[in-house]
Amino acid sequence: MGDDPEEAGLVARSRGGDTQAFDELVTRHRDRIHMHVYQIVRNEEDALDLTQETFVRAWRSLARFDGKSRFSSWLYRIATNAAIDLCRRRRKRPQTEIDGGALAIDAASQTTPSSELDPGVASDRREIRRRVEAAFLDLSPEHRAVVVLKEIEDLSYEEIAARIGCSLGTVMSRLFYARKKLQTLLRDLHEEF
Repeated sequence: MGDDPEEAGLVARSRGGDTQAFDELVTRHRDRIHMHVYQIVRNEEDALDLTQETFVRAWRSLARFDGKSRFSSWLYRIATNAAIDLCRRRRKRPQTEIDGGALAIDAASQTTPSSELDPGVASDRREIRRRVEAAFLDLSPEHRAVVVLKEIEDLSYEEIAARIGCSLGTVMSRLFYARKKLQTLLRDLHEEF
């Protein structure tokens, strides 16, 4: 196992039923797991639910964790699969409302005065952000997951394969087709600017 010795001890104690050890593992990983699933589902409430679901699933499945991979990789695989499952369920039922609060907004942007005085530039930026977000949400959940892991979390192809539990070739293929689709969906934006 590639985990540090202290974490390996926490995992072993957790597998033995020690809830305090598992609480420590949750504390160590919850923020990164939360950010990871948020980047896939783009909804804060869903991300909080998925973070909790990830740790519930991990607790229930600890006996099956064989230690061949890092504990964090195993958690990310559980989180990614839960997020993809949620996205698939959403696609099967039509959405009647658009969650306008799902966009990632820098908290400082609400309190920091804008240096832009031109309302046209601000409007253009909002439109670009809206279009990019819509294109990202148009990707399949599997493609969205690899884009998040590569472009936002800056992981290697090997790390992505370990986290989502598929082959290196599958990761490369998904990333290629995701980028191709984004390029097609956003081609007119590129031509404008």
